Amino acid sequence: MTTNLTRRATLGIAAALAAPRLARAAATEIVVHYSQPVIFKDSKEQLAAAFARHRPDIRISFINNTPNYEEGVQYVLRQALTGTLPDLSYQGLNRVRAVAERGLAADLAPFIARDGGAASLGYSPAILGQGRIGEAQVGLPYAMSNTILYINADLVRRAGADPRSLAFDWDAILPLARKIKDQGNGLDGFYLDWAPGQEWMWSSLLYSYGGRMMSADERAIAFDGPEGLSAMRLIDRMVREGGMAGFTSAAAQQAFFAGKLAIMMRSTAALRGMISGVAGNFELLTATVPMPDTTRGRLATGGSCGMILAKDQARREAAWEFLKFSTSAEGTAIMAKATGYVPCNQRAVDDPAFLADFYRTNPLFLPATRQLPLSLPWYAFPGANGVRIGQAFVDNLARVVEQKATPEQVLADIARDTARLLPRA
Repeated sequence: MTTNLTRRATLGIAAALAAPRLARAAATEIVVHYSQPVIFKDSKEQLAAAFARHRPDIRISFINNTPNYEEGVQYVLRQALTGTLPDLSYQGLNRVRAVAERGLAADLAPFIARDGGAASLGYSPAILGQGRIGEAQVGLPYAMSNTILYINADLVRRAGADPRSLAFDWDAILPLARKIKDQGNGLDGFYLDWAPGQEWMWSSLLYSYGGRMMSADERAIAFDGPEGLSAMRLIDRMVREGGMAGFTSAAAQQAFFAGKLAIMMRSTAALRGMISGVAGNFELLTATVPMPDTTRGRLATGGSCGMILAKDQARREAAWEFLKFSTSAEGTAIMAKATGYVPCNQRAVDDPAFLADFYRTNPLFLPATRQLPLSLPWYAFPGANGVRIGQAFVDNLARVVEQKATPEQVLADIARDTARLLPRA
């Protein structure tokens, strides 16, 4: 009897002594920041739940108080001043530079090499390039997007065209859009989602003509050349020839959901929301966007990139584990199914266990993946005025959409405003 009691007591003492150590091990908590919760909240919460099954010793605390990437980078820069940075932040691809140039982000190359190398983790050179600044791998792309066409197949058929065999060039799309609009009854034929992401959508038009934002050495503006003028004139044609209305993005989306807008050029990031909003009220199709220059034409890549900002080594290691999981085949499959963004892990696309079967049974998601080889990085202007430059694009593009200035005037004004805001050095 005495022996049994002693054993119980000994076990109880051992458990009591172990309990603080277990509690400490389970209490590793990292703060993870991301923007656009309206798009990412579901996928992030699914990721955290899946990650907890792999690593119950790491807890995730989300901060998602920034509705867009511009506010996301400003939030991180403010937190840096007060010493309250999140451990991990998912920044817009065009804001990675602003964070990295301030020395806030860890170089991920040693982590990648230590855990098997890029190929074994499923990261292609093109994917890694989206998160590299100079020689440093400061981020890992988590979600990537490009522009696609959303099509109300019923309205297109009513205009006498076959939505599954449209000639996807602007000379065919814009007359069709006008024909749909001319039917009256509050119909609109086409809308370019031109303002969200600031200069992102316009840069896709620029790239589709083979243009670029700045010279290779970043000493001179390059978007004000022939390709830029073609892109600006295309927006003007969308209004004059296609009858594009001056909707806000939200109003255009509601018109599309209501069956009043036939074709919308918008980020693939909105795909899951578009499917939900249409709710089977009409046949929804998606398609690749027209490429005026079939040789040099490219598209801008949108999306977000995970960056480790933690300075404490233990929290940095924990942040890496969550970042690695979120960009793994399993993590990127969760993200792609929940959003419509293009997966950033090649294994997820190739392996039927993750996404290969998903794409076969969900063809609306395919156009974005087909355009991935045409993707260029979302350009980030040098210096501290990237957000202000983006807003200058939006303000000036509005003048074309509202037919208050010519494409030539607007392009010259954007170039002047950009030059004024770029670093003088």
